[in-house]
Parts: sequence; structure tokens; C-alpha cells
Amino acid sequence: MYSFKHATISILVLLITSFLTINSNAQIAEKKLDNLVEETLKTFDVPGISVGILKDGKIVYAKGHGVRSLTNKKDMNENTLVGIASNSKGFTCFALAMMVDAGKLNWDDKVRKHIPEFQLYDAWVTEQFTVRDLVTHRSGMGLGAGDLMFFPEGNDFHVADVINNVKYLKPETSFRSKFAYNNNMFIIAGEVLKRVSGLSWEEFIETKIMKPVGMSNSKASYNRVTNSTNIIDAHTRAEGKVIQIPHDWSETANPAGGIMSNVNDMLTWANFLMNDAVTKNGTRLLSETQFHELWQLQTPLPVRKGDAYNSNFKGYGLGWFLTDVKGGYKQVYHTGGLLGTVTQFTMIPDLDLAIIVLTNQMNGSAFNTVTNTIKDAYLGYEDRNWIGKLGTNNTKFLKYNDSLKTVIYNKVEVAKKDMSLPKPGQIVGTYKDNWFGNIIITNDGTSYRIKCERSSKLVGQLFPYNQTTYVAKWDNRSFDADVFVQFSFNEEGNATGATMKYIAPITDFSFDFGDLNLKKVN
Repeated sequence: MYSFKHATISILVLLITSFLTINSNAQIAEKKLDNLVEETLKTFDVPGISVGILKDGKIVYAKGHGVRSLTNKKDMNENTLVGIASNSKGFTCFALAMMVDAGKLNWDDKVRKHIPEFQLYDAWVTEQFTVRDLVTHRSGMGLGAGDLMFFPEGNDFHVADVINNVKYLKPETSFRSKFAYNNNMFIIAGEVLKRVSGLSWEEFIETKIMKPVGMSNSKASYNRVTNSTNIIDAHTRAEGKVIQIPHDWSETANPAGGIMSNVNDMLTWANFLMNDAVTKNGTRLLSETQFHELWQLQTPLPVRKGDAYNSNFKGYGLGWFLTDVKGGYKQVYHTGGLLGTVTQFTMIPDLDLAIIVLTNQMNGSAFNTVTNTIKDAYLGYEDRNWIGKLGTNNTKFLKYNDSLKTVIYNKVEVAKKDMSLPKPGQIVGTYKDNWFGNIIITNDGTSYRIKCERSSKLVGQLFPYNQTTYVAKWDNRSFDADVFVQFSFNEEGNATGATMKYIAPITDFSFDFGDLNLKKVN
């Protein structure tokens, strides 16, 4: 008998089957995705983007769009090498996990067990700080603390300097109480790997991970790339126009973001990870226990009310961000940014889905547009017009930043005529910060210059803003990192020190001028 009960069950089965089909097999038609990426290039003024999609162990999309360089105009493709930046952090933690498997390391080893000279601002925190703490962004230091030791390129800091100087970085919060992204701890984690494995970080990543995984075109650092026939040039917006800039990355920071790769190799990496860390020839590189550990929440992050993916949790694991999307699917992901390029790597293991977006212009709205649109198709969302939403937001953000800079430099023009400004003799001289070194201010009789002694590219003009504050305008306009220099004076009117603060929120957080505490030494 065909009862109402049986009909209801049949309908439920049909609905469930339909839902699973949407989430398992749905994808954007190739032409539609091509059009999306092409529109993304135009909307966000990005010269080139390469995109890869892995579904159920198969590559369903791997293409480049646009050009790899505004100079040579050569096409971007799936084999074009790009600096993946902080997507390198997952490799660093995978390498450390291999050392745990080998019995040479424990995640909860004190850092000083492996690096006795390691020292932080607080003596108790120094003794308690573990290898796990190095890679989970919970040090207590502020966002990007100390990044000027490797950013931008052209500085003379080495790993030993980073290890020595982190003791001068004053914490902003208590230890392990709050997430604050920190690259220097990953640099130190790379040194831990070197000391316990006997190999440099670069050698370990290439020989112990990339080679067995099958990432045949990737290198652990820019300087190790031997074939540069298919590699991007970096680009950024400077003075309202996107321009090509030199590749910028300090080799000191490779464990935090040095890897060069392409869409095809990153799809291989994703397939390996979603195959439980087993290579194509069946070799397991990491125990199930340690692989499981990498994707466990270590440092929680708040979930915004009204989150676009109905997420219930968010946080950082060991080298990976973690969250849930639409109905509890676990998402493992990371982003990366260098001067002139940003990248995004996303996996939803429950759907056996990975999305890779590599770009050659530093605009995160571009990779979010592509990733979110693809992800939505597999999750069964209707078209949410990410390109429209993020494009509008991007335009407003750039306009806002430009307006701030216009107002500030208009005030500079007015301040130049102020006769009550300090005389050159009151502010010229050498100012020292304990971890960054000297900043030198000079005057040739007509204008001021500012130079960071240990970071050769950080040189520029110093303009008056008011009686106590000047604006440092860096010669390299692609930095987009001009700062207020706020002087303190003694009773005789002579400067005794200075602090810095960026003038617009578009400035990359790795321009860590806010943590400088400059004291005038002569």
C-alpha cells in the first residue's frame, strides 16, 4: 500500500540525496569561472591570477588569467611561480610534526631546550614558552611585532638577530590570552627545525616534503629558483596606479613565508593533505596522530555575528586557520601576502574540495571573490555576487585611504610655513630603538631626510605636520606606509625621543613602526 508515511519518507530521501548531490558535485561551469576571474582582474586591477580546484582527488580546474608581468606581458598560467607567502607556515608545522614523529621534538618542549639563548621580554614567559607557542600566534606580543627585522627586503637582520632582539618586544596582552599574528616566532620555529634535524629549513622542506609529495616545480625560497622563465613580477598600487615592483622578501623569514610555488604544485599539496598525508605512491610522511594534531584548534578567534558562512567557531591550529562553514563542514585554510602579491589556499576535507588562488597584486578582495564564489557553488549557495560586494567595498576603502593622505599632506603644506616649528638643531640626530637599531634624521639647510640604518630601503623625506609631529614620506612609494613621527622634547626644547604611527589603515601590518621606542643618542 502506498501510504502517506511512505510518501513522506520517499520525499525526505529524495531531498537528502539532492542535498548531497549539490554539495558533492556542484561546480561552476568552466566558461562562467573563466569570466569570473577575468572580471576579477578588471575590478581589482590585478595583472594576473591563477586558480586551481581539486575535487574528489581530481583537478577540475587549473588555469592562469591575465599576465604574469606588466613589463613582459607574458600570460599567467597554472605553472607560473608565485610567492605563496604565509601559506608556507603549513609546511613549517608539517616539518616540525615530522620531527615529533622521529622522536627528536615534542610540541610542548620549551623553546630554550633547543635554543638556549632564546629570551622574551618577560622572564617567566621565556621559561614557559613552547614550540607549540611559536606557531600558534599567542605570544602576547602585538600584531606583526618585530616584522621590520625582515620587512621590507634590504635589511641586514639575520636569524640570530631575531632570536636576540625579540626580548625587547614588549607584550600587549598576557601570554596565551589572545591571538596576534606573529612572523618572527615562525622564523624561530625554523631555527628549531634546523637544530633538531641537522638540515636548513630550506633543505628540509625541499627534500623531505616537496620532493616526496611531488611538488616538482616548487622551491623553498625565491633565491633557490633556478628556472625563472615562468615566474611573476610583483605589482602594487602606488599613488593611485598599479605598478610593477621588485620581488620583496628577506631570506631570513623563509619559515614564515618564503616558498615559491604554482597552482599545479599547490593542488598536489592539497591532494596529499586531504589523502591523510599519504603520497601518490602510498608513502605516509606523517603519522595519523601528528597529522590530526595539525588541524586541531590551538588559539581561538571570535566569529563575527552574521558570519557569511554561518560559522560556529574559528581559530588557529598548527600553521593553519580553522573554521566551519555551512552546516558544520570543517574548513582548513590560510592566506599569504608579500609586497606585490597575495595568495589563498582553502580546503574543505569533508567535501574533498580544495581551492587555490595565486595573484601578482596585493589585493585580498580579489582572491576572496574567486574563492568564495567557487566555494559557494559547492556548498549550494545561490549566487551572492561576491565580485559586486567586495568590489564596492574595495573602491570605498581605497577612496577612504586616499582621502586621509590628501588631508594629511594638505596640512603638511600649511605646516611648512609655520615659523614656530622646531629648528633643525632641535631634532636632527640619531635615534636608537633596542631591536630595530638606529634611525638617522638629517637636514641640509632646506629639507629633512630620514634613514633607517639597518633597513636600506626605508629612506625618505621628513615633513612638518605640527610643532611636535612630522610625517615620514618614504622614497619608495610602493610601500604605502608613510608614518607620523611624534617627537618628545625636554625642557630646553630639544628632542629626546620619538614614536611612529602609520597615517592610513591600508599600510601593511608588517611595517611595524608602532612598536619602535626611539631614544635620541646623539
